[in-house]
Amino acid sequence: MRYLYHLPLSPFSRKVRLVLAEKRLPFELKTERAWERRPDYLDLNPAGTVPTLLEENGLTIPDSSVICEYLEEAYPDIPMLGRSLAERVEVRRLAAWFDGKFNAEVTRNLYGEKLMKRLAGRGNPDAQAMRLGFAGLRHHLQYIGWLAETRKWLAGSTISLADLAAAAHLSALDFGGDVDWSISPPARDWYAKMKSRPSFRAILADRIPGAVASPHYADLDF
Repeated sequence: MRYLYHLPLSPFSRKVRLVLAEKRLPFELKTERAWERRPDYLDLNPAGTVPTLLEENGLTIPDSSVICEYLEEAYPDIPMLGRSLAERVEVRRLAAWFDGKFNAEVTRNLYGEKLMKRLAGRGNPDAQAMRLGFAGLRHHLQYIGWLAETRKWLAGSTISLADLAAAAHLSALDFGGDVDWSISPPARDWYAKMKSRPSFRAILADRIPGAVASPHYADLDF
């Protein structure tokens, strides 16, 4: 069996879960509280971060970006990085945008402050960081809306890792009701399209002890 060590609301874990599901690769989830730094887990991934993929043949692949590149090379039948060189550049650019810029400006300031601090016992949320997160989210939603209006999918004519990375971050924020979808109706319509995909069903079924999902989180018609 293929195992994915993850945290349910981790955007990076969710991105890999979506890629595995889109590629129709079976896997089993193992929840890993990364802040506990278990010695057995550190043997698999010395960085101590999630996700980490453990293949059926014993190969261990850490880091979401490395995992996604590996899955594209190992299982190319359903491509998630585009087909032409130009498409692959754009997919990688946008995936890096969401995992880098969006994560730094939005995810860390909202999901990181509201949920991760509490789970890891690191004190109360920083109000200033959260204000910055909400301000950044507005700009990013407008950019996503522009992409969605000008293309069929965020990076072009087919669904790709760019869509999965963006949806992974937004789904983690939407769990807590932090996304004001009225800011960009095109972004909301794109996200509704993502939520309706079979690969998203397990994501929408996630529940966290002690945390309540927003009322519309699993609603496909929101």
